Amino acid sequence: MPYMSDDQTRVQEFFTARAADWDSRFPDDGPAYAAAVAELGLRPGDRVLDAGCGTGRALPPLRAAVGPSGVVLGADLTPAMLREAVRAGRDRDAALVLTDVAALPLRSHALDAVFGAGLISHLPSPAENLRELARVVRPGGVLALFHPIGRAALAARHGRPLTPDDLRAERNLRPLLAGSGWRLMSYADEDSRFLALAVRED
Repeated sequence: MPYMSDDQTRVQEFFTARAADWDSRFPDDGPAYAAAVAELGLRPGDRVLDAGCGTGRALPPLRAAVGPSGVVLGADLTPAMLREAVRAGRDRDAALVLTDVAALPLRSHALDAVFGAGLISHLPSPAENLRELARVVRPGGVLALFHPIGRAALAARHGRPLTPDDLRAERNLRPLLAGSGWRLMSYADEDSRFLALAVRED
């Protein structure tokens, strides 16, 4: 990617600085990722994208869900995160792609599902970026927006209060998704996880 916007540069700098010890900082998140992937309802042979895959913690359960005949892609903007995914051996579970999820090198309706862990808070243009994710998913396909802890627990971890403009609040997320080609199907915001599931509208 020869040119990056200021937003892209900020995201890349943030994650580059944290890539090397990312997995060791959150060693117990694996079961939460697997449980969230299970709720996508993937079937053998499905095609799924982990958008903003980072070190690839979702890639093994995604591969297990779609089986050897399925397609798993891991896309991330930060080379250092993808290097850590390779170091952890997760490139065996997915094709890793260095790209911005705002402009995916995929044809329209190519996928059955998208998984995004911690994604929405790092999207520079959330409505536009969610529309791009909708573009590459077939009608009836599913989007999972996930975090291994809920909004209140995450805010407490960072020493910040929850604010009314948090995009992940249901009252904000539902219309944002609806304006971007998605319909919110279920919403869970608990200390132990955040998971919003949406279906791609026709």
